[in-house]
Amino acid sequence: MDWEKYDPPSTLVVPEHIIKQAKYPFIDVHNHQFNMPNQDLTEVVEEMDKLNMSVMVNLSGRGRGSEKHLIGSLENVKKTAPKRFVVFTNIDISSINESGWTERTVKQIENDVQLGANGLKIYKSQTMAVINGQRITIDDPRIDPVWEKCGELGIPVLIHAADPKPFWESHDEQNERWLELKVRPGRKRSDSDPAPWEQIIGEQHHLFEKHPNTTFINAHLGWYGNNLAKLGTLMDKYPNMYTEIGAVIAELGRQPRMAKKFLTKYQDRVMFGKDSWNPEEYYTYFRILETDDEYFPYYKRYHAFWRMYGLNLDDEVLKKLYYKNALKVIPNIDKTLFPK
Repeated sequence: MDWEKYDPPSTLVVPEHIIKQAKYPFIDVHNHQFNMPNQDLTEVVEEMDKLNMSVMVNLSGRGRGSEKHLIGSLENVKKTAPKRFVVFTNIDISSINESGWTERTVKQIENDVQLGANGLKIYKSQTMAVINGQRITIDDPRIDPVWEKCGELGIPVLIHAADPKPFWESHDEQNERWLELKVRPGRKRSDSDPAPWEQIIGEQHHLFEKHPNTTFINAHLGWYGNNLAKLGTLMDKYPNMYTEIGAVIAELGRQPRMAKKFLTKYQDRVMFGKDSWNPEEYYTYFRILETDDEYFPYYKRYHAFWRMYGLNLDDEVLKKLYYKNALKVIPNIDKTLFPK
């Protein structure tokens, strides 16, 4: 037997609380419904109701950059469940070297918001984009008017920069993400593919600094879920930066005391996010946030071979994480869906 197969169930006997519905209605600020124009949203709403999810933010509103996709998404939402979904738009950086790109993209943002988009999502492929052999930095001056326009229109920018730092490190026995890189070898990066991790993250922070009037949601705890003290210094430095917990709940679940202190101190700046749409995986999020359970497994071993512990967050912190902070930042969400 090799290490990858070694995964014995724990013999520890402690209280267990399997939570299938959040204590309060919540907003998932980080989700993807890639076929929103054509899918049956009633099925999604039924699953949302079981979880107590009142609003889902679909970050993939434009699909592959098509206005037709955005219009179809918004029409399907309006027809099926107008209060239950928020749609973000996307931009196309691949054509940034073409003449007039900045002006066209700013105009696109204006039009998309007029159509009904309520935010902008920037993918990691865009923060690590290489076009014709040249890397495009996310703080490229040609994109500055886009960020400024988002601030002017009052919509947030949810931005995913880089990936976990171990993806840039040697794939050996010292790498905490060894199993994930073996299972998903395409996630391996290096200082030349496309640039050092610190450089990409630094460009993102420069963006926050250059555009203080624009609200940014730093996806996945900004990849500092394993260093919450550092994330706290960023929160202090950039008051226009919020963050969310999508796909990094396992980082919080292994440091319950530190994580609870962090989420309590920065309770006005952190939002609930999940990322991939798999309803049963939300149960682990609820259990970590709401209970004081000990030593329970995460649902993807290649993400976290360690065990989880509950944070047992206070009710007011939970409310802010679940919905109050998102209501402050994302426009046009129906506040009557949530308690005060």
